[in-house]
Amino acid sequence: MKKLLRIFCCNITLLGFVLLLTGCTGSTNDESKTEPSESDSAIESEEKADEAEEEGNVLDSSTETDETADSSNEGSSDENSTNTSKNEENNDPLAEYSAEEIEYARVWLQLGPNQEIDELNVHHIPAGELINPDDETSAVYPKDVIQLAGSRLVDGSVTYSSNGDGTINVYNVPLRWDGNAEVDEDFMKEYTEGIIEDAEEVYVEPGDDEEVERLIHIMKIHK
Repeated sequence: MKKLLRIFCCNITLLGFVLLLTGCTGSTNDESKTEPSESDSAIESEEKADEAEEEGNVLDSSTETDETADSSNEGSSDENSTNTSKNEENNDPLAEYSAEEIEYARVWLQLGPNQEIDELNVHHIPAGELINPDDETSAVYPKDVIQLAGSRLVDGSVTYSSNGDGTINVYNVPLRWDGNAEVDEDFMKEYTEGIIEDAEEVYVEPGDDEEVERLIHIMKIHK
């Protein structure tokens, strides 16, 4: 009887030991299953961080590309404008001449009595000067005027003031005054005042560029 009891106790002890081992093994497996989950979570976080960094790099790259494109477009636009300007200058035969020279030539080309001249003289007459410099009773020019004339008396002259808007005021002033005529004391004053009052406003036509250039080449400007 005692022997059976001893055997029974041994079996109970052995069974308890087996159950204990089984519990330890299950716990180890559970820990093993948990650890990969934590590892997977860490890997997933790293992957998300990498993806975010890649997206940031893509955005930075896109921004840089846009800025480069804008800069390139601006540079191209400036270059095109410069080239257009140069082409216009190359196509304009009058580009090398001053606005004043072009104006004098155009006025003579339009109003000059004789176009077959060998010299175009330009005289600047300031405001306040006598219209007839040989008569003290003469009226004076109300503003600065330009007198254009050829080298000969028969070439005639054009006396005008510029309005700065493409038009001029033309004064019917003779190139040479007759000082021997017997006239009333107030005649010259009234006559020259009439020249100012009867000034004609004229729009200056562009004219032919080749003819304008020809006149500029024979132009002599007197200060």
